[in-house]
Order: sequence, then structure tokens, then C-alpha cells
Amino acid sequence: MFESVLVANRGEIAGRIVHTARALGVKAIAVHSGADADLPFVAEADEAVLIGPADPVRSYLNVPAILEAAHRTNAQAVHPGHGFLAEDADFARAVAGRGLVWIGPPPLAAARMSDKINARNLMKEAGVPVAPGVWEPVPDADTAAEEAERIGYPVMVKPAAGGGGIGLAAARDEPGLRAAYATARAHAERLLGHGDVLLERYVEGARHVDVQILGLADGTVVALGERDCSLQRRHQKIAAETPSPGILPGLRERMLAAAVRAGEAIGYRGAGTVEFLVDPAAQEFYFLEMSTRLPAEHPITELVTGIDLVEQQFRIAAGEPVSFTDASPHGHAIEFRVLAEDPQQFRPSTGEITVWEEPVGDGIRIDAGYAEGTTVTPHYDSLLATLCVHGDDRAHALRRARAAVDAFHIEGPRTNLAFLSELLDRPEFADGTYNTEIVGRMRPHSSIAR
Repeated sequence: MFESVLVANRGEIAGRIVHTARALGVKAIAVHSGADADLPFVAEADEAVLIGPADPVRSYLNVPAILEAAHRTNAQAVHPGHGFLAEDADFARAVAGRGLVWIGPPPLAAARMSDKINARNLMKEAGVPVAPGVWEPVPDADTAAEEAERIGYPVMVKPAAGGGGIGLAAARDEPGLRAAYATARAHAERLLGHGDVLLERYVEGARHVDVQILGLADGTVVALGERDCSLQRRHQKIAAETPSPGILPGLRERMLAAAVRAGEAIGYRGAGTVEFLVDPAAQEFYFLEMSTRLPAEHPITELVTGIDLVEQQFRIAAGEPVSFTDASPHGHAIEFRVLAEDPQQFRPSTGEITVWEEPVGDGIRIDAGYAEGTTVTPHYDSLLATLCVHGDDRAHALRRARAAVDAFHIEGPRTNLAFLSELLDRPEFADGTYNTEIVGRMRPHSSIAR
């Protein structure tokens, strides 16, 4: 095992990695922007290095500054967390080129999954179910219209690169398709550097289900269960739970096996997520994309399996065997993303946190990026903390979730805690029959028109 690790991220995920590093006796080195100097992860680390101003391009996305910080602190490894440079194959290569241990997948695996069209083709070859769609970039709107007729409406239009739902929209007819194509192409060119766009069948009433995989040092790939991530706003996840209430045992078995095949097909190592769209009525599933990083939803997988996924990442990167032999899940876990956002419009909210009172009790876990007296700035995403609960079964977990959300008290910036409380009152969430359209029904103005 290496003796020190530099955490190339911020907030809740940086603190999460620092926690495991220190538990393993590994020196934890934080990097931070000027805006984040007072955040908890900086104080919790064994050493902290200022790498730039608030602008993420000049700090958390500043590869030379991060590598220089690793050099100055004699870091032996780099963990990228999630977001920022976590899935950047060039950053991974740069880290390895400095003789440092990269705590992530092989750069080639990340690069192959970063292009969604290439990923679709690879998954089809590996025998992973893929929705009807295109197998190469769609060059213009006229071609898109022809392909949509072949695929059959409704279709999903999205940039071939990137993630987080950027530029993604559904189209139900040709006018809607042409508008969605123009939006996706513009987003792709402006934010991703090229305008490649793909089309695939839109699954009505779908559930978004992720499978957590680990690619071990010996080349074996294992699946650690699934997470239902269907509760999203603007295609970004707000809540997740495991196991998925919409998955029958036979479908679960097929989905986990498909996720293992996906990881094996690209020689995956470390923690990753294979994401599927599930048709609950037909009990079928289709490959969506692969996230080549530790996911933000990993805590609930840890709660039901008892496995520290960050520890396993460390061990795999060091070429060591993992520390578990049994990954069987126990009970039910739910995660909520506590966000600094207006609970009606989902617009970011900033300012000093004047009150931060966390819920406590059995089965409650909070990974926090902020604390009382710290300030939420406009420079980064709105995630304040992940609130997770674990229970003997789903009903037990829901009771604990209600108590935890009601007891979480934050003053200063507005938060989405009121929305989470409203969500827990929704019958389709309570009975587990919800799908990716639930937020659109709760806040029609907040979601991309279907």
C-alpha cells in the first residue's frame, strides 16, 4: 500500500476519501481553492495545499497545479473523487506519467467509455442489451429525422460525450427532434469541444438503475448490487436507493451479469458504475452509459454490503486483494442529496451557513461538505451533503428517512430539504412505483419537456 494520497477534489467526496485514507494509516493530502479554505475537508486532511483561486479552471481543473502539489508534498497516489477530472483519461495518464499511483480505471477504459456512441458499439459486441439507435454520429438534422423514423418515436437526443444530462432531450415528433438536435449539438460544441450527437429509443416510464462494479487487481470483475437512481431533476440524480423496488429477481440477475460483462469487455479496474434504463412493464433493460469513477451514490451500497468502496479502490490501485469475501446485501438503504437550491425552482442558492444541525441516530449516515460558519459560493455545484439511511427493509428505511429529513436543519442558503420532505409524502415514492418522470410531475417547470 502507498503511504500518502493526494485527493484531487473538494467538498463531501474529498472528506469521504480523507476519512478512509486516515483509517488505513495513509497520509491524506487535500488540495483546495481560495474559496474553499475553510471547508471541513481541508481541516480534516493531514496536509492541505492551495492550488488556485475560486474559478475551477484555475484550481480543481488545473492539472499542472495539482501535479505540482503532488510533487511538493511527496504524494505517492492521486484519488480524483467524482466530477472535475475524475473521468479525464489525459489526467490519469499525466498522473501515471509522474510515477504516481492512479486510483481509478485504466485511462484507456475511461477513454473508451467517454464517447457514448463508441460505448454503445462496445457494449453491443459484449452482449450487453442496447436500445435501438444509431451506431455512428448523426451529422445533421435531416439525417437525424431519417434515423428517428427508422428508430421510431419517441427518441432521446444527446451529445455523444459528457455526462450529467447536458444537452439531453426527448423528442416525440420531427419538429421536436429538430429542436432537440440543435440544442444537443450546440451544447456539445460549446461545452465538450465537438458536436457529435446520437439518437436512441426513448423508454417511456423508465427507471434509471445503476450497477456498482469493482474491477479487481487480478482482472476479475464483480457486481455489488444495483441502485435505483430514477429520482432526478434535469437528468441529475437527487435520490437513490438499494435494492431497486422496481426490479424482480430474474431481471436483477440478468442486469448484474450484463454489468460484469461490460466491465470485462474493457478491462476495467477499480470502482465504476454501469447505468441502465429499465422498462418496468416489459422487465427489460438497456445500457445507458458507464461512469468510470466512484459514484456519488456509493454510500448506500456500502451500507447494505458493509464494504468500504474507497478502501477497495486503494487496495486495487496498489495491486492488493480486496478485503471482503462476501458482498451479499442486507436490508435497504436510501440516499438523498441535500442541495443548496430553491426547493421550488431548483435554482442554486448561496451564502453563509448560519445553522447546521445534522440528524443523529441508528442507521443514519451523513457525508457533509459544509458546516456551520462556512459559505456556499456560486463557483461549484450545489451539493451540501449526502444524507443516507439504512433499515431492515424498505419500510424501515423510509421511516428513518422521514425522521432524518425532518431533523436536518440548515439556515442561510435555501436548501431542497422541503422538497425531500414533499417527496417522502408522494404515494408513488412511498410504494416504490415511481420512475424518471416523478419530478416532472411534482415540478413541471423544472424538467426538460418530454
